Amino acid sequence: VQLVESGGGLVQAGGSLRLSCTASGRTFNSYSMGWFRQAPGKERDFVARISWSLAFTYYADSVKGRFTISRDNAKNTVFLQMNSLKPEDTAVYYCAASRFNDNRDRRLLSEYAYWGQGTQVTVSS
Repeated sequence: VQLVESGGGLVQAGGSLRLSCTASGRTFNSYSMGWFRQAPGKERDFVARISWSLAFTYYADSVKGRFTISRDNAKNTVFLQMNSLKPEDTAVYYCAASRFNDNRDRRLLSEYAYWGQGTQVTVSS
């Protein structure tokens, strides 16, 4: 599976962005997918996860209520709608395909097998 993110950019605090991640391959809809982010000098952290069935979503506490993960299996694409952005949301955002295609809340990097190249999100104050 190859993953390509897009939609990053520069936005003012309080603004919104929608990230997309498009996957190659015919088995996209069998993968649970996640979004992670990495700020300069920090570790890569979990942001959100959506099960292959779309029935289950999970969020980091820092983004809950502001970010929404969704997917369109017909288009092999997963989305991250980010509202009410804050300067502390500034990071490179990565999508990832999970090793475990279940409905569990999985937040470890090691639980994801395939990664995109990342897209930069910068939120100015």
